Amino acid sequence: MVKRRVKFTFPTELITESVIYELGHRYKVVTNIRRADVREDIGWVVLELEGTESEIADGLGWVAETGVRVDPVSGDVIQG
Repeated sequence: MVKRRVKFTFPTELITESVIYELGHRYKVVTNIRRADVREDIGWVVLELEGTESEIADGLGWVAETGVRVDPVSGDVIQG
């Protein structure tokens, strides 16, 4: 099992969609929300993902296909 931190940026039309839930449901990936800011016109979420490298890669590929921007995050977002 590996852990990766990523940032999802949601466009307006995808803010109300259950993308994070679907990621964990479709792929064997555990999602841990580390930080988020969701507004009416845009939203972003920093997630820690845990799973196999292939499941995480496949899941992130699917997320990107939905129209959500996926960016890597390095370091600890929230310590403690």
